[in-house]
Amino acid sequence: MRQFKKSKDQEKKIKINKSLSKNIDEMKETFSYGLNKDFCMRTLEVKFSEYNACLFYYGSIVDGERINTHIIKPLLEQTGDKLSNIVTIENLEEVTDLEKAIQNVNSGKAILFIDNDEIAYAMDVAKFEYRAVSKAENESVIKGPQDAFTESLNANISLIRKQLHNHQLVNEAVQVGERSVNEVNILYIKDMVKDDLLSNLRERLENISIDSIRNIEVLEQHLEERPYSLIPTILYTERPDKATAFLEDGYIILLMNTSSACLIVPVTFWSFYHSPEDRYLRFLYGNFSRAIRLLCFYLTTMISATYVAIANFHSEMIPPDLLLAITASRERIPFPLVFEVLIMEIAFELIREAGVRIPNPLGPTIGIVGALILGQAAVEANIISPIIVIVAALSGLSSFGIPDLSMNFTVRILRFIFILAAASFGMLGLIGALILFFMYVVSIRSYGVPFFSPVAPNFKSSKDTVFRKVLKKEYFRPGFLDLKDSTKRNK
Repeated sequence: MRQFKKSKDQEKKIKINKSLSKNIDEMKETFSYGLNKDFCMRTLEVKFSEYNACLFYYGSIVDGERINTHIIKPLLEQTGDKLSNIVTIENLEEVTDLEKAIQNVNSGKAILFIDNDEIAYAMDVAKFEYRAVSKAENESVIKGPQDAFTESLNANISLIRKQLHNHQLVNEAVQVGERSVNEVNILYIKDMVKDDLLSNLRERLENISIDSIRNIEVLEQHLEERPYSLIPTILYTERPDKATAFLEDGYIILLMNTSSACLIVPVTFWSFYHSPEDRYLRFLYGNFSRAIRLLCFYLTTMISATYVAIANFHSEMIPPDLLLAITASRERIPFPLVFEVLIMEIAFELIREAGVRIPNPLGPTIGIVGALILGQAAVEANIISPIIVIVAALSGLSSFGIPDLSMNFTVRILRFIFILAAASFGMLGLIGALILFFMYVVSIRSYGVPFFSPVAPNFKSSKDTVFRKVLKKEYFRPGFLDLKDSTKRNK
């Protein structure tokens, strides 16, 4: 059996043989015909050329009715000068090498070999099973479109084209993987996107050397620039309206079959901070929502660490009455303050993780009951003080206000780093850790774009950062993308 493992340096392509019998033997051996139960072969005599032909496909991933109606029946009954005038399939591709033919079969296409012909014909009859379009599970909004990406690539592209009616929107395919070859679809607006950025992305995709990349989630980890960084540099979203908004601003979208989400590059910090709903709401309402979200960022990362620093090192900052209350509540607690905080923070993370894994009908109930029981029992057992329960609850609940999953993990991990820094050197350690964190974040780039653009460094843009402007006053697209057309509207 011949192996078709692709080499980046040199690809040895086996040409289609003129002899139909040799092509049949090669395909049978390659796909283990007879042993491989869903691999199908159909021989027939085509009327238009009076030559024998053979059709190969996987019965489990194709539409059998389309094959019979649009391929087999026309070939047996109709005459014509060439195959494209006989079969009534939308996509008919000519294939000259055997490796490409095999890839097409694996992708859900039917391959037709004709005797005395050095070209095989790939016809798209794929019928993969997938969920219907439904609401977004992890990025829900109250006001705005409710549909979400599904596991079908064609359905996902249609959801984007439904919202973005632009003939310059290009859907380009790049193949990745060596044993299992899959397609990555790159979507961008041709007359807007920066050519260097597009070339950089294509090069990274082509340089991926691995047997298989099954979905977007795996692809993200092969494309990121700093795999050990706490800060994500690629945006992952399951919302078509969010992806379309980024496309209109000159960003690039990546889609794959089997993934109910897309990747967006490049990104900045504000990409993770914003929510699509901010723009669907009126000016004041959307900015109020962002103000709450900014407060959530602070509370989830800093409140526990701030409490540890003040209570341990700077008790003079606490009003006397409150200090006496805190001291009284901790009188019988055997553990240091930082240990109390860590116990509650870890307990909250355990409840959160268990709530995700528990079946849906039971998850919310067990999560809430578990938190109440654990907190109350720990206070009564003098393991932790009541104020720690309040602090940990504020810290944990605030993390749910962060709209992006990757950034949510970032702030949850940062919380523990800041707590340990505060426990070591008080406010000095906490501020030092915070400054180091900001220095690190500012140094990060996503595909050449500074992470805190357009604030640091400053670029011409619509200034949609912490707060947004009235939509009528947004004149420019992001300047840090160096687009071919950076103007949204004339002043």
